[in-house]
Amino acid sequence: MNLLKENIFIQQFGNQPRVLAPYYLRKTYLCYQVKGPDDSILDKGCFQNKKKRHAEIRFIDKINSLNLDQNQCYRIICYVTWSPCHNCAKELVDFISNRHHLSLQLFASRLYFHWVRCYQRGLQRLQAKRVSVAVMKGPEFKDCWEKFVDHQGRSFPSWEKLEQYSESISRRLSRILRVRCWRLLRTPPPPPPPPPTPSQLQPFLLSGALLPCSLATAPHSFLFSHDTLFCSCLPGVPSSFLLSVRRRSLARGF
Repeated sequence: MNLLKENIFIQQFGNQPRVLAPYYLRKTYLCYQVKGPDDSILDKGCFQNKKKRHAEIRFIDKINSLNLDQNQCYRIICYVTWSPCHNCAKELVDFISNRHHLSLQLFASRLYFHWVRCYQRGLQRLQAKRVSVAVMKGPEFKDCWEKFVDHQGRSFPSWEKLEQYSESISRRLSRILRVRCWRLLRTPPPPPPPPPTPSQLQPFLLSGALLPCSLATAPHSFLFSHDTLFCSCLPGVPSSFLLSVRRRSLARGF
């Protein structure tokens, strides 16, 4: 495995909200490690985006090529500079959904287009499909530095406000994932019962059986002389039908 240069790690995994001069392009790097049942590291590597092939897709291809024993349980930890785009999130969901012997933990230094709805949904789908999504903090940066950087024995050089930036990004991610959880847990109210049909009500309308008790004993002449009151005392019954009954009742001498 080719280790990352120190300056590449500092630039690309930095979680600062903006790049300061001298300016450079923040690219996608994905560092992964596969741990076996005894927590030993079986494989590790680092991928970068290539033309028309994102780092996440290259990572999936690599894991598939390992032909891991489906009777054993494996834990995969990924450190990424950017959280996955919505297309890569879908690919990761499809990948992990069919491999119950694998567990995937995803730690991102920064959130990619976190204000765009489709990218938010991608993160929500990952969380809903057994993929742990979290933000890199001090321990994750240190572990990534020690395992994937050609540091020549030097300790991890933490930068100013690292933990503050991590906490801010973590709160943002929590808000995104919490919206999804609320939607999943929310129980929709039962649908209202359908209103009775005119044919069902016709035998009872003039008898007062369906009217409120305070109106059931009122004279028909009073009810039928007040269109609004007559219609409002039977909610759910079409007003056009009630008024037609009123006219027929008046014609019959009620």
